[in-house]
Amino acid sequence: MKSFFTRLNKDFQKRAIKIDKRVRLVVSVLLSGILLLFSTFFYFDQALIFIPLIIVLTYFFTYFSLLEGIEKVSWYQLFFMPVLVAFSFYLFYFLIPSRWLTRIPFMIFFEISMYAVLLCSNIFNVGVEKSLGLYRAAFSINFLYQAVVSFLLFNLLFALKTNFLVNGLVAGVIGFTLSLNLFWTIRLKRYIESETLKYSLFVGMAIFQLSVLISFLPLSTAVYALFLTSSYYSLAGLIYNYIDERLFKETIREFVGVFIIILIITFLSLSW
Repeated sequence: MKSFFTRLNKDFQKRAIKIDKRVRLVVSVLLSGILLLFSTFFYFDQALIFIPLIIVLTYFFTYFSLLEGIEKVSWYQLFFMPVLVAFSFYLFYFLIPSRWLTRIPFMIFFEISMYAVLLCSNIFNVGVEKSLGLYRAAFSINFLYQAVVSFLLFNLLFALKTNFLVNGLVAGVIGFTLSLNLFWTIRLKRYIESETLKYSLFVGMAIFQLSVLISFLPLSTAVYALFLTSSYYSLAGLIYNYIDERLFKETIREFVGVFIIILIITFLSLSW
C-alpha cells in the first residue's frame, strides 16, 4: 500500500511540476475560493459535511502549490496555516450577515489571505537565508495571519457560549498549535526541536489560564477575542524574539505596549 502511494505521488509530481509554480499557486487560491464560496450557501448545521472537505482539499491545494522538497515535519508545518485559514474563515462566515454585500468582500479578503499564506509556505519550503528580506517578510506575514486567524477562532469560541473549562481547553490548543508553527519557522528544521515544543506548551498554558479567567468577566464576544489575540500576539512575539536572540528593549516595549493598550480597552468594556 505504501509503495502504491509513493508511486502515485511521484507520478503526480512528474506531471504537475511541468506547470509553473506561480500558476499552480494562483490555481490553488482560485479553487480554494470557489470551494469556500460554494460552502457558504449551506446552513451551519451542514458544516460537518464541509469541514473535512475543506481541510482535505485545502491540504491538497497546498501540496499542489509547493510540490517539491517537503520532508518530515514539513508535511504538517507548511500546510498548517493554509488549512487553518480556510477552516477559520469558513466557520467565521456564519457569524456575519449572509448576503452578497458581505459575501463579496469576505471572499476577496479570503483569496488575498490564502495567496499570502501559500506564498509564505513556499518561501519557508524553499529555505531562503534568514538574512534575506524575503524570509523576514514571509515570517512577518505569517505572524500577522496567525493573529487574524486567532481572532476569528477566539471569536467563534466565545460566540458559542460554552463553559469556562471548554473555553480554556480550546483556546489553549489554539495557542499551542499556532505558537508551535511560529517558533518552527524561526529555524525551519525538518523536525520539532525540544525548545520549540517547550515554549509552545508554555504559550498554550498561558492562553488556557487567561481564557478561563476572562470567561467569568462580562464582556462582548469581540472583546474576549481581542484580548486573547493580543495576549497571544504579545507573548508569542516576545518568545520568538528571545529564541531568535533579538529581544531588545524596543521589542519588549512594542509587545508589552500592545498588551497594555488592549488590557485597558478590556477593562473599559466591562459591563457589570
